Amino acid sequence: MARKTSHFRGYPSFLAGPNPLVRPRTPVLAPAATLSEKIYRALKRDIIRGLYLPGEALGERDLTERYKGSRTPVREAAVRLQNERLLRIVPNRGYFVSPITLQILNDVYEFRAAVESAAAELAAAKGASPEMLKKLEPLVDVSCTQQDRKSCVSFIEADTAFHVGIARLARNQMLIQAVSEARNQMERIMYAAIDIHYYGELPGREHREILQAIQERDPEQARQRMHNHIMQSKDKVLGVTNSLVGLA
Repeated sequence: MARKTSHFRGYPSFLAGPNPLVRPRTPVLAPAATLSEKIYRALKRDIIRGLYLPGEALGERDLTERYKGSRTPVREAAVRLQNERLLRIVPNRGYFVSPITLQILNDVYEFRAAVESAAAELAAAKGASPEMLKKLEPLVDVSCTQQDRKSCVSFIEADTAFHVGIARLARNQMLIQAVSEARNQMERIMYAAIDIHYYGELPGREHREILQAIQERDPEQARQRMHNHIMQSKDKVLGVTNSLVGLA
């Protein structure tokens, strides 16, 4: 089965530099990172960005050659990715990229609606400084055009940074971790959607309204606006489910 070519060219300029709210999805590897950690990060990145198709079989020997490792670190990385529901390990058969199914779509959006709505509510209740909110504003204006894949990649990264940034405003480590992990599945869906020209009207207005409610310290509005935003996104995705790669 042919593999897709990765078109990733790095993060947009507004993500550069220190920012306590916005963290790149794939940080530069520290010199002390183990080989297992490096393989895990690289393989995870490639699965999320669609280099491997949903359901595709991955041979252990091929992975050791591609990621310049040995069997042990590849196996360790595979176990971590299976725990994150990005990979399936089938004894005596190998590794398989997890499919994007209707059940997964529903699970992701139901989870996001519950967790991210709570994060927005808590962020509004606790209050955020104008400086912290201002750091999220550039993310709202990132655009995506169907003819320019790179712009859609930038939009996906900005969307992730925005939603994780809202969780950071809540100042609750468990919420931050939950939102960050949910974005793994969300980004897989969004990358798959690039090739079917899914991106039409972008959620800039909805994002601004969420920020406004947090700025005005209105927990009820912040929760409701985040919930509505996620549910509208779910409706759009479900409208194109038959076109998503690997959807069963």
